[in-house]
Amino acid sequence: MNRLTKKFNEKGSNEKLMSLFITAGYPTLDATVELVLGMEEQGADIIELGIPFSDPLADGPTIQYSSDIAISNGITIDKIFEMVTQIRAQSEIPIVLMGYMNPVLRYGVKAFCEKASVVGVDGLILPDIPVDEEGIITEEAKANNIPIIYLVAPNTSDERMQLADQKSDGFVYCVSVTGVTGARDGDEVSNSVDRFIERVRTNITKNPVMVGFGIKSYEDATRIASNADGFIVGSALINVIRNAYPDSNWKQGLFSFVNTLKFGNK
Repeated sequence: MNRLTKKFNEKGSNEKLMSLFITAGYPTLDATVELVLGMEEQGADIIELGIPFSDPLADGPTIQYSSDIAISNGITIDKIFEMVTQIRAQSEIPIVLMGYMNPVLRYGVKAFCEKASVVGVDGLILPDIPVDEEGIITEEAKANNIPIIYLVAPNTSDERMQLADQKSDGFVYCVSVTGVTGARDGDEVSNSVDRFIERVRTNITKNPVMVGFGIKSYEDATRIASNADGFIVGSALINVIRNAYPDSNWKQGLFSFVNTLKFGNK
């Protein structure tokens, strides 16, 4: 059974899974593996490992910044695969690669999917591939047992939500607001997310639902994911790193933030 599917199957009825996004190679190439393992220790259930790209259409300034740094650090897809290999030697946490189709095409779709399967990747999120144009990668992904996870947003029609549910495996990524990634004021998200998730629940019946974009605190996560299976945090993590690195205790600060995201101040 895929690690991602197993994680959702084992989830408690009232538990909210926490998926955390970090940009591979940020702030340094040798930090990523330690960050993933440390975040798992502090409550992360799923890791989304970002593939840096110079034209990230779904990402706001924070993740764009981290991608620029990672690229300047010399990150490559092969180095990301090596990071996954190192994580797999120590952990069974589900790992989803999140990126854009251009680097995958440059690497070679067949070679990318084969290597992802070999090293232990559990899913792919490619925001620039519309759900009805997924043929560019799905055949190779399915051949290598790599689930594709599609996104839906408040402006997604009911019909396209149903199509995303049909085509997705693992979970459906619910973008809580229309726009790019980035931490937002909690009220901005919560004012519209309830109606959106209610519509999602009507149309997404095959897959679990994870909600992301704009979550930056335990309170945000609790409120926004109340009717979902879990929540996704990315930009807020990058901001914590950006504000603390290279202080000597920057990793500890990140891990403390992760623990609070999952458990509050318990």
